[in-house]
Amino acid sequence: MAELRHSSSLGSRTGSSPMKRDDTASPLIHEHRADNDDEGRVRHSFRDRDRPNWFNFPFFSDDPRVSQHSSKISLFLVLFIILAAGISVFSIVNRLNAPYLCKKDGIILHCPRVKEDPSLWENPYSATTSWKPCAERRDGGISDSNISQLHADVPPENETNGYIFIHAEGGLNQQRIAVWFLFCPVIALLEKVFFFLLLPFVYICNAVAVAKIMNATLIMPVLKQDQIWKDQTKFEDIFDVDHFIDYLKDDVRIVRDIPDWFTDKSELFSSIRRTVKNIPKYAPAQFYIDNVLPRIKEKKIMALKPFVDRLGYDNVPPEINRLRCRVNYHALKFLPEIEQMADSLVSRMRNRTGSSNPYMALHLRFEKGMVGLSFCDFVGTREEKAKMAEYRKKEWPRRYKNGSHLWQLALQKRKEGRCPLEPGEVAVILRAMGYPKETQIYVASGQVYGGQNRMAPLRNMFPNLVTKEELASKEELAGFRKHVTSLAALDFLVCLKSDVFVMTHGGNFAKLIIGARRYMGHRYKSIKPDKGLMSKSFGDPYMGWATFVEDVVVTHQTRTGLPEETFPNYDLWENPLTPCMCKA
Repeated sequence: MAELRHSSSLGSRTGSSPMKRDDTASPLIHEHRADNDDEGRVRHSFRDRDRPNWFNFPFFSDDPRVSQHSSKISLFLVLFIILAAGISVFSIVNRLNAPYLCKKDGIILHCPRVKEDPSLWENPYSATTSWKPCAERRDGGISDSNISQLHADVPPENETNGYIFIHAEGGLNQQRIAVWFLFCPVIALLEKVFFFLLLPFVYICNAVAVAKIMNATLIMPVLKQDQIWKDQTKFEDIFDVDHFIDYLKDDVRIVRDIPDWFTDKSELFSSIRRTVKNIPKYAPAQFYIDNVLPRIKEKKIMALKPFVDRLGYDNVPPEINRLRCRVNYHALKFLPEIEQMADSLVSRMRNRTGSSNPYMALHLRFEKGMVGLSFCDFVGTREEKAKMAEYRKKEWPRRYKNGSHLWQLALQKRKEGRCPLEPGEVAVILRAMGYPKETQIYVASGQVYGGQNRMAPLRNMFPNLVTKEELASKEELAGFRKHVTSLAALDFLVCLKSDVFVMTHGGNFAKLIIGARRYMGHRYKSIKPDKGLMSKSFGDPYMGWATFVEDVVVTHQTRTGLPEETFPNYDLWENPLTPCMCKA
């Protein structure tokens, strides 16, 4: 049979020779071909029996009707495969090009997976290359479509609707703090220091934004001196005013002082006729157009009081939020001597071991006033607890009442993660994260409640704790002691430039640092401990060290200042991603 097939195949090849062109001219050959066709049918019948079954599939049929139907099906399948492949390729390309972004699911934050090994000192590389600062970009002036729709009757940019003056008092609930300061002079000094640093970073940013919305001229805020605050610090004692005014000249007109034509300057501090009050918290831009602008046009110069948190975030045009970031991260610069001293402290921190090494900055909030105000329960002797109870009763009698409800309140606040972390708790968390005993730690803190005894657990686990007073000589810091806010500015810059920043109890000071570090590119870690979860772990006597380490590591993988999507009523100062950063 094999020989027969072989010979027949040779015959067929012979039959397809060039002699085919003479078929019509030779009847003899034609008759011979007819005989060969009969033999070919027999041969093909034998071949069909030996052929695999899939050759009988309709796609390979010789029937024209079946072939036409099969071709349509084939075309459909080909188009379907091409479409599916296109969608897959598009999805893969989008996934590869998508920026690193963590998304919230309730209280849980989900971040993209990365192949690289986790680092103690840096965030994942993809997180640091996905976003770039873009607050410097100006998308247009006051006539931009997003803003002009708020006020169609605003005159051109080179004209002004009047002057606004912002009272730099009242921040951080001024009425309560003023009383607190009377009884807590040491803590008052520290809080006042941080308050004045928050003054430009919050007040000024919002003041510039409001001036832009109303096309008004902004008068540089003056810190109203108070007998409680013995420090006579002024804005120009900390910040480069010339740079501030010049940098924002294309956004808002800013003047150093109240105009000369306004003779009774004290009226801005005391007169109700010159003060716009009752501005709601987180007011939208439209509120200022409808309610504040008409009074400014009428009086030509008005003071806004109170002003803390009087401008919203998600109810103003995107360019206004971008302007706030432009003020915060570009227009506000510390004086050169402060910047130079801070750079020197940073250099000393990085070279304490004789070679270049990373360092951590710890914002430790465990002063007496903070502990008392929290109304949380902490480890201590009976004598310490009795003294703290007397202190709270004296300072906050309305909250203290008879003290019977405080124990339940303290337990509830600890469960909710609203209690300051003790130095010993901070030490255990950092060790569980993997930071070794040799870690260099810069401490930005006031006088810790409990003194050296309270700090002992932290120093035993991390002996390389230093403050600016230990890094610099008295002579070097003497010039900065004239204004205590200058010392706080040094703390701020050293924390800002650290490789890892750790906050222990919230506050705007820590939020501003975390936001600035995010704006700088998300490279360096900014750790925000989950105090609620940690309280459960600390309170579990049966939890082993290995389990605790696993809980700490897993919990804080996403709490390191990673790119995070914003949400309604988000905090612009802690997360400037959406309005102030762009995809790299």
